[in-house]
Amino acid sequence: MIRLDKVSRSFTVGDQQVAALRNIDLNIAAGDYVSIMGPSGSGKSTLLNLIGLLDRPSSGTYKLDGGDVTDLNDVQQARVRSKKIGFVFQSFHLVPRLTAAMNIELPLMLAGISPAERKARVVQLLDNYGLTDRADHRPDQLSGGQRQRVAIARATSMHPAVLLADEPTGNLDQATGKEVMSLLEQLVAQKVTLILVTHDPVIGGRAQRQLHMVDGQIINETGRGT
Repeated sequence: MIRLDKVSRSFTVGDQQVAALRNIDLNIAAGDYVSIMGPSGSGKSTLLNLIGLLDRPSSGTYKLDGGDVTDLNDVQQARVRSKKIGFVFQSFHLVPRLTAAMNIELPLMLAGISPAERKARVVQLLDNYGLTDRADHRPDQLSGGQRQRVAIARATSMHPAVLLADEPTGNLDQATGKEVMSLLEQLVAQKVTLILVTHDPVIGGRAQRQLHMVDGQIINETGRGT
């Protein structure tokens, strides 16, 4: 599903080159549940952004679902993201002026899905995530857990093969965080590939595979198959 070969990513800071990722080799199969852990600055979010086609490598090769996506232009990247990848963020990234239903519907509109199909999908997603009675509420009228459920519903509205979650429980209390993790793990049971970045070893330890990063490198892997 996902294959990175000798992927590096460097940034220019002032007059210096800073290596965020160093020669990453990584294979993730369809349906895998993977956590990426490590200290701040270890390259976790850079790796997630690269997998999500929000960034591109300075060197190396990235293949997604068998196709080489390393050198796609911005329009091509956006097309692949829309069809194959969903995102869940720590800060929810909901549009403040839109209702829960409208936030969920947004990627469907951008993808050109017909109004009838959009309505059917939104109604189903609201029901799936226990949000039917919150459909007309804006984000500032929702709890943190409800906002994250809206974000997950939005992320899955296009039926992505890959779901990327960057600290999805970071702004939630422990009980609500567990509920959100259960929702994400239900998607794994439906054969969605889940890749999770977290600082929390308890959250990370729930994954089938745990990648540990330091200084832009995957230094070891624990969990299944290790």
